[in-house]
Amino acid sequence: MHENVVVSADWLADRLDGPDEVTVVDVRDAWEYDGIGHVPGAVNIPFEEFRSGGDADEGMLPGADAWADLLGEAGVSADDTVVAYDDTHGVFAARFLVTAECYGHEALHLLDGDYSSWMRDHETSSEAPEIEPTTYEVRTVHGTAEGASGTVAGSRESEESPLVGREAVEDAMDDPDAVIVDTRDDWEFEEGHVPGAVNLDWRELVDEGTRGLKPRAELESILADHGVTPDKRVVLYCNTARRISHTYVVLSSLGYDRLAFYEGSLTEWEAVGGPIETGS
Repeated sequence: MHENVVVSADWLADRLDGPDEVTVVDVRDAWEYDGIGHVPGAVNIPFEEFRSGGDADEGMLPGADAWADLLGEAGVSADDTVVAYDDTHGVFAARFLVTAECYGHEALHLLDGDYSSWMRDHETSSEAPEIEPTTYEVRTVHGTAEGASGTVAGSRESEESPLVGREAVEDAMDDPDAVIVDTRDDWEFEEGHVPGAVNLDWRELVDEGTRGLKPRAELESILADHGVTPDKRVVLYCNTARRISHTYVVLSSLGYDRLAFYEGSLTEWEAVGGPIETGS
């Protein structure tokens, strides 16, 4: 169900010791996980470990084999119900979830808020759990990326991958039924963006006080003001696919099911000579 893509701290706390088992993934750096503490029972999969670090594909998917090895070593199975979090309003955790979706994992949730928010009212731990390695199975079905498929908590009806290439962006530029969304800072947008794109900084959807998402009605109002409505095909991009991950998860939680995730983003767009527009 759409409302279960993003889950509250209380929802997670009720399941840490209850019959409904969840696997909690902390994507912060190891020193934060060890030194500051973490959600009890959480395993640590740092952000830099699950994205490509190559100059030509910075920030892209790590590859199916690398992903399977990484999650297997962390004791995560493909059938686990996963809740991911970070300490940056969920933007890094969202990238983990989108990556998992692209490799076929289905039961995926983002913790509403982040670790700083969790610490206010819930127990933390400094003890790492005992990990029993698994054989993680990447589920390969039809899509636009290797091993791509799946849904974020069942939010997408289609089994096709949300990943799209620059051709899909080019098509959207002339499609009145589509909206291209740039999720970067306004100054980045002004320096150069895909022609016709609207600027929706991913942080506009976050409440700085709670560190989680703004109330649903406020989110829907912000999106409508930017022309990002459920009847549109929404094509998302940023620079290296991190910030669009958060917006993608938010839109999924609101029931948007026509979402396109341009992983190459502006880095690839500029590299292949795509047209650039400047100004606000």
